[in-house]
Formats: sequence, structure tokens, C-alpha cells
Amino acid sequence: MKTPIVSFLKSYQEKSPVRMHMPGHKGAGILGFEGMDLTEISGADELFAAEGIIKESEQNASTLFGCPTYYSTQGSTLCIQTMCTILCQDAKSKGKKPRILAGRNAHRSFIHAAALLDFDIEWLYGNSDYLSCKINAKDLEKEIVGNNPTAVYLTNPDYLGNLLDIKSLASVCKNHNVLLAIDNAHGAYLRFLEQSLHPIDLGADLCCDSAHKTLPVLTGGAYLHLSDSLNQVWKNDVKHFMEYFSSTSPSYLIMASLDAANDVLDHTFRNSLSECVRSVDLLKNTLVQHGYTILSGEPMKITISTKEFGYTGNEIANLLMECDIYPEFYDSDYIVLMPSPYNTKEDFNRLEKCLCGIERKSVVFNSFPKLEHAKKAMNVRQALFAPSMKVDVSKSLGQICSSITVSCPPAILPVIPGEVISASAIEVMKYYGIETVRVVKE
Repeated sequence: MKTPIVSFLKSYQEKSPVRMHMPGHKGAGILGFEGMDLTEISGADELFAAEGIIKESEQNASTLFGCPTYYSTQGSTLCIQTMCTILCQDAKSKGKKPRILAGRNAHRSFIHAAALLDFDIEWLYGNSDYLSCKINAKDLEKEIVGNNPTAVYLTNPDYLGNLLDIKSLASVCKNHNVLLAIDNAHGAYLRFLEQSLHPIDLGADLCCDSAHKTLPVLTGGAYLHLSDSLNQVWKNDVKHFMEYFSSTSPSYLIMASLDAANDVLDHTFRNSLSECVRSVDLLKNTLVQHGYTILSGEPMKITISTKEFGYTGNEIANLLMECDIYPEFYDSDYIVLMPSPYNTKEDFNRLEKCLCGIERKSVVFNSFPKLEHAKKAMNVRQALFAPSMKVDVSKSLGQICSSITVSCPPAILPVIPGEVISASAIEVMKYYGIETVRVVKE
């Protein structure tokens, strides 16, 4: 598959041109990696008005994903903001006020989008674990009937690797003429499994992928995908909506990595992924035999519920880091490891040796506190832009949360701006080490 962005950048660099344009480093190599870092000069196309090499590259990506695909150099955050804009505009085009039914484990970027676009949110809780929202088709249908939303927004896979039955959930949404948007930031690779589990293939109307999380792409590279039917309505507006939130200086290095990845995805990635899935399965089985509890879910995450083995996730993480192995995420209950086809056999051997070298201890019985359904005092926009002050979490009972309060990663909020802080919310914040919270000034 052609890589037109990479080809242009290499060709430009090889000419040893006089660069009377941005960036200021002029490709001089003072830092060592500047040669292919350009701005939107003649021939380089424009990300949000693509007619040349970027358009060709995005069309290549669209072929690979089987749906209209657009690039982001600002991660899934920009894609989420754009998805929410499309959901709002679609509702307004039908004479409705935007009202989104969303999984409670939404990423903070969704909350910021709600503040900027001023749409209403009704929350789906699914269960008491605030990191997940295990909603099924029957429960979703009940919530749609009860809340009459214009769209549904879910995270799949979630940070712990849980997978929802997107096909059934999409069917429910279609039956009620409600759009389904999926934050698939952790699941770009799902398209390239032997049987695709990508949300668009399973019936979602739109979704985002953080390419850099699971594919060989530089940090910040991401995709926005639309179904064919939705794209027919909004294809002339997608890039316009993306411009609302984006930098006017998109990174050509990130775009080049998205472009180069197309060739990898077209030729070698499926086989590499299949081999990696087998390696991950073998490692999971070995860890289970050693006594670890592994959460079921997506094939490329290893999520260990550590307390059954006698440790907190933090303790296991520290033991791994002593072996120079660095996990994606850990907290009191879990440790999340994210391998990819570009981890070596030696990487897997070192991980297995370190984890299996840890002695099992008595079960740790304390568990995360239950997050109760919150009372909303104002919407997200009102709360985020209200005068506020910082207080100790222990002194916040009954006050209205006014900002993003999160233990990051994974950027999921135990209390949402505009909600009254309850005793259970305080418990959850303390459990995750959140010591202060911003509240609306009275």
C-alpha cells in the first residue's frame, strides 16, 4: 500500500531545501529527529481540508477499516469532541435537544466535550465498579425507553479490558432510532483479529480509535470512524467539526506514522497480531496456574485482580518495576498490562519470570467501595464554568463538584461536575487517593 505522506516528507527532506517556513528548527537536526517535521506548505496538503496526500492516506485507512476514516493528531480526545459534535448536530437536525445516555466510565474528554457543547447527559452505571459499565441489551433498552435519549455513548473496551456485546447494543439503538457512539480508544487492533470485533463492524454508528495505544503509531495518532450511512449525512462537516477543537498546526510526524502504519496493517500486522494473541493466551494460562486471577475480556490486555493473590495492584506493580517492567495501569485492586505484537519473546519471558517469582500470600479481603447513583444539582457546563474553590475531600460532603477530579490514569471520574458530593463519592475518592476536590462557591 502506498504511503503518500511519508513519500512526500522523505522527498522534501532529500532536496535539502531552504526552509523559509515553520517550524523554527528548519530540519537542522539539532535534536535529531526534525528532518521530516513540516508544516502545511505547498504539496503537503492540509489535514482539515485534505485534497492531496493526506486525503489519499485517509482513503487507504478507510479501505483497511472498511468504513470512512479520518485522522487525528490529537489522540482520541479530538475524535471524542468531534463525535459529540456530530451527535449534537444530528439531534438538532431532527428538531430535538441533544440528550446523551452515557456509560458512567466515560473518559474525562467526554466531560469536557459536554461542557463545551452544553448537552445533557444521563448516566448508565452498569455495576458498582466505577472503572467499568457492564451494560447489556435488556438494560440499555429499559434506559432508552425511560430517558428518551438522542444518542448512546459507551466505552468499549474499557480500561480493564471488558468487552460489551456491541452487536446486541447496536441493534437496540437502531430499533429505537438512536445513534450509538463508541469510545474504542483501546481497541484499534480489534479490526485486525481473525474475526473483527471493531465497533463499526458490529453496528456502531461512529467510534474513535487511539491508534497509538495498540498499533505501531506515534503518540497522538488516532482515527475517527463513521458508518457509511452516517457519513453520507455528515461527510462534508466532519473536518469542519474537528477544527472547532484542534490545533491549526497538526503534527506531520504523527500523520506520517499513521500513513506508514497503513502499509504495516495491510501486509504484516494480522499475522503478527495472531502470533501475539497466542503468546498472551499462553502467558495468561501460565499465570492462572501460578494462582493469579485474570479478568476475561479483550485478547490483548492482561488484567490481574491482585488481592486474591495476596497483594494490592500497587504492590505487584512495584515488584514488576524492580524488574524494569512497567505496567500500563495499577491501583489497589488491579494491574493492567498491555502487550502488542512489537513486544519480543524475551519481553514475555521476563514478565512471566517476574510474576511467577512472586510468592502467593493470604487473600486481601478489602474491596473498593460502592459508588452510589449521584444527585445532579446543575449540568456539566454550569459547574465547570462556575466560580469554584479547592477543598479537602473529607470536607466536601453535600457540596457541588465543579471540576474534573480524577486519579489519572485512567481518567475516569468518580464524581462528575454538577453532582452533589455524597458520602459514597467521598469514600471512592479517598480509596483512589484523591485528596482535594474543586467545588462550586456558594
